Amino acid sequence: MTSPRLSLSTLDGALPRPHVTGPAVDPRDTTIGLVHLGLGAFHRAHQAVFTEDAAAATGETGWGILGVTQRSARVAGQLAPQDCLYGVLTQGADASALRVVGALRDVAFPGSATPHVLATIAAPTTHVVTLTVTEKGYRRAPDGGPDLADPDLAADLAALHDERDGAEAAAPGRSPVGILVRALARRRRDDAGPLTIASCDNLADNGAVLRSLVDAVLAAAGDEALRAWVAESVRFPSTMVDRIVPATTDAHREQALAVLGLRDEGLVVGEPFSQWVIEDDFAGPRPAWQLAGATLTADVAPYERAKLRVLNASHSTLAYLGALRGYRTIAEAIADPELAAVVRELVDTDVLPTLTPPDGHDLGAYRDEVLHRFADPATGHTCVQVAMDGSVKLPQRVLGTVRDRIAAGAVPTAAAVTIAAWIAYVRAASSGGLEVAGRAVPLDDPMADALAHAAAGPRAGLVERMLAVRAVFGADLADDQALRRAVEHALTQIAPGA
Repeated sequence: MTSPRLSLSTLDGALPRPHVTGPAVDPRDTTIGLVHLGLGAFHRAHQAVFTEDAAAATGETGWGILGVTQRSARVAGQLAPQDCLYGVLTQGADASALRVVGALRDVAFPGSATPHVLATIAAPTTHVVTLTVTEKGYRRAPDGGPDLADPDLAADLAALHDERDGAEAAAPGRSPVGILVRALARRRRDDAGPLTIASCDNLADNGAVLRSLVDAVLAAAGDEALRAWVAESVRFPSTMVDRIVPATTDAHREQALAVLGLRDEGLVVGEPFSQWVIEDDFAGPRPAWQLAGATLTADVAPYERAKLRVLNASHSTLAYLGALRGYRTIAEAIADPELAAVVRELVDTDVLPTLTPPDGHDLGAYRDEVLHRFADPATGHTCVQVAMDGSVKLPQRVLGTVRDRIAAGAVPTAAAVTIAAWIAYVRAASSGGLEVAGRAVPLDDPMADALAHAAAGPRAGLVERMLAVRAVFGADLADDQALRRAVEHALTQIAPGA
């Protein structure tokens, strides 16, 4: 017999139950005031929870979320039949708990609902837009500006032109920045008031990056009036987010079903730890996120840089090295004493000298906390999941450290190990020679073809060919002979037969 599915009507009859917490706000009384682009597991386990807790702390009912999927309608199809309810299964080393979240009040896929998405962003009752679209979702060119040759962004620019005179949106939104500029044009036209747009992706200075991308796209569109309005009326605070959110498995769904008694197709999983640091720069109202545990600050940069260079860089290093050794999860990889020593050497030797601690923070203690979190097998974060999109992640997570160490007159030998591990991973995955847990692993990367071309061929010259991929390394690192020698040496140790 099939179990009933989670929804507003079935949830009423399912609670109370041990180890299950219901929504902190009444979804029936909650209206939309926030739009989120990138309705993946991370948002549902992180920003949506903070937003619900903030609303519960103040009693405000206007901070419901419209969640917008990006690449497919799959998540919207999972959540819509559940009245947008879903569970967050928090798993620690010793215990687990299930929380049903009700902050998400509507879902949409731009492929079929772009007019609804644009209208909601442009509504005067919407005050904040947040994004988790991954690093590659911003469609940046090698110089950091918008990739105007990207077909999805180009299609949105064409639609912006068509909608300039007030025509209703017809073309589906195809890129996050494209959707934003089209919605901002409508918001200005409707005189709906100021707006705050907050990137929550792992990009250094993510708020400034997003602001510059929006401005450059509007400049390319030739819309100077809209550019001026955005400069005056829209704020782009930077943020730093942190919570390990592994892929949801059938075993997780069975576990949730056992404690809730309802089938949940939108279930997400997260570790107990959760952090959100937000630049206190808003154009108008916002949820009282500080009452939900978020940190509001004038300067996110020290937090953001520490997270990218300590946590994310260590995560990627373990992912590449762990996959090369056949480990399925990050927890398995860090249990290997040699790999644990590699990431500790990376942080202590190359990363920490480049960082300024946020006020009151001990970066050595932060390193230890990060490595302890990685070792928790309950999270189930896989090496292959973390290793994907390396061409976009590596510049954000590792190469800033490399450049800072070179500028200080040091050869970043520990960070060179991470670069070498990535090169070995790319070469193995692109040639069909990488197997993890008995399954072949292909190269999953937006630059897969170019990387495969550089990685193919004789072992001699491999490092030189890979460092010459300037979209990743730029001209400065490609031509740095000391770095090349350090990466070559590390690659010889990691994959002597590659």
